[in-house]
Formats: sequence, C-alpha cells, structure tokens
Amino acid sequence: MNNYHLVIMAGGIGSRFWPMSTPECPKQFVDVLGCGRTFIQMTMDRFAGIVSPGNIWVVTSAQYRDTVARQLPEIPEGNILLEPCRRNTAPCIAYAAWRIKSIDPKAVMVVSPSDHLVLNVLEFQRVIKSSLEFAGESDSIVTLGMKPTRPETGYGYIQTDMSCPSVRNREIFRVDKFREKPDLQTAAKYIRQPNMLWNSGIFIWSVNTIVNALRIYEPEVNDVFESLLDVYGTELEQQEIDRIYPDCKNISVDYAILEKSDEIFCFPASFGWSDLGTWGSLRENVQQDRNGNAVIGNGVKTYETKNCVIHCAEERKVIVQGLDGYIVAEKDDTLLICKLSEEQRIKDFSA
Repeated sequence: MNNYHLVIMAGGIGSRFWPMSTPECPKQFVDVLGCGRTFIQMTMDRFAGIVSPGNIWVVTSAQYRDTVARQLPEIPEGNILLEPCRRNTAPCIAYAAWRIKSIDPKAVMVVSPSDHLVLNVLEFQRVIKSSLEFAGESDSIVTLGMKPTRPETGYGYIQTDMSCPSVRNREIFRVDKFREKPDLQTAAKYIRQPNMLWNSGIFIWSVNTIVNALRIYEPEVNDVFESLLDVYGTELEQQEIDRIYPDCKNISVDYAILEKSDEIFCFPASFGWSDLGTWGSLRENVQQDRNGNAVIGNGVKTYETKNCVIHCAEERKVIVQGLDGYIVAEKDDTLLICKLSEEQRIKDFSA
C-alpha cells in the first residue's frame, strides 16, 4: 500500500452543469449532488484506506491551484501538479508518472478523472484493490470497463476477449479493441454483446509499465518529462514545466498508448458509475420522487410537476408548478429553466 498512488486529472474547464459550473469553477469543484462534497472531494474519498493522502496527486490548471488546495487540504501542496496549458491526457499522465517515479520507482498508479460518480463505493474499492495487485505483479495496463445499462452514444467502448480470463486474476480479460463513441444504432447492437463495455477512463499500471510504454509508443511525449528527472521536487520544477509544456504534443493516452500496446487488460465492473455529463444523466442517477422528479435542495416544493431535475441548493424557497421534463437550476444571481430535451443548447445560453 505504501507504493500505491492516485493521480486525479482535474484540468477540465467544462461548464455542462451551468449555471452551477463555469470555466472559472468547473464541474469537478462543484457540489452537484447537494451532498456537501464536490466531485473531486468524492473522488479522493473513494480511495480512503487504499491510497494514503501523501500519495495522492492532482494534475490541474494553474488557475485552479488554490481551489484544489482548499478542497483537498489533506494532500501535500507539492502534490498539486500545474499544467500551464491543456495538452490532453497523455502529457498529463506522463508528467505525473515521471514525477512519481522520481521518488518511488516501485509505484503502482491509479489514474482517475475528477468528476465521475460512483454509487457503490465498496465494490469500487474491491475492484481497485484487485486491479492494483494485478498491475503491481505484471507489466500490464489495466482499464476499468463498465457493464452498460443502456445504448449510450456518449461513451467510448472496450471490446474484450471474454473467452479467456487472465491466469493471475480470473476477473480480468485481455482487450481486443477500443471503439469510438457510436451512433445510436451501433450502441444498441453493442449492448446486446456481453464483451462490449463502457470505457470509464480509469487506468491502473505501475510507473515502470507506463513510462516504458511511453518510451516505445510516444517517445516525443516521454522525452519531454524524462529529461526533467533532475529538477522534479526542486524549485526549478514549475519553471521548467512552464517552459516545455506548451511545446508538448497534444494527444490522448488512448491514441498514444492504449490503441498501440498489446498488454492491455480490462476489469469488467459494475459499481454504479457515470461521468454525469448532462443534467439528464444527473436525474437518472439520483433518487427521484413518485413523479420522476430529481430534486436537490431542501427548500423545493413541486406541484403538478414531473420528469424534471431541480437543483436549488441555496437557502431559499423554490416552488415549481406545472412543468414536465424541465431543468430548473439556480446559482448566485442566475436562474436556468430549460427543457431537458434542449439541454445541448445551454452552452448557447451561457455564452
């Protein structure tokens, strides 16, 4: 356990839950569920007893440094790694891997997005522990595949070879292929195939496995961060990262590593996972009243209202009457009332 590390990727600027989330305070730093914890705080909470706070790392934008430090006071300030600009997930992961390797060459890493929902934390922890053990004993990359519950077009899929489990762990299978986000007809076909799983974007590997994969498949990215071994943990680190990061290749870890490597394995899992990318998905993943309304906020009362998601967590009384299939959300001086079927237009309203 002393060699287990968690890397939380928290550099996104998404405002999909506007008006609650904005580029200045994106989704990962917001208490979307009204439970008193933000997404990034819940992400850290899930690893309690698996990864010590001193081994938790956050890769984020420089503009969110203070927010991370305030919301995650348990982790050392030096474990907040700052990207001067966004360069997708491969540079983000390469930076974190080499930074961790510089102090713990035997480290085994979990890489997790900062803004996902997990309902069954105990099962999540079991899967993570099992995957860490597997990755620590082999040169394999492990990704978590979620058993789909609907024909989802917003997720990528993992095609797995379910015919032959790994000898080391009978719950882990070799990946055949990663599939892009499908259209609805293709997604409907995928859901009928037990070997097609949602790609959660959660990865487990040893630092040696990932840096060796970077050396082989993406040396242009790897060389940037391997060259800084002498400055990691010193006063020069941020200065050097700021200097070289803008010239780094913009590429996802999926394209850089996962689609090229032969040693990719998948742990098919089911622990109530969602990336909560829409107001509609929030409604589906929280408790609903008998009329199908998902209500977050103690001061909300509904009359003749159904199939809505209502987020009014501020201390004020809100009364909603006569709506069917709407989003009602408030934050500070902004109130949003929008058809759920039209929520893709919210970005136009918030511009």
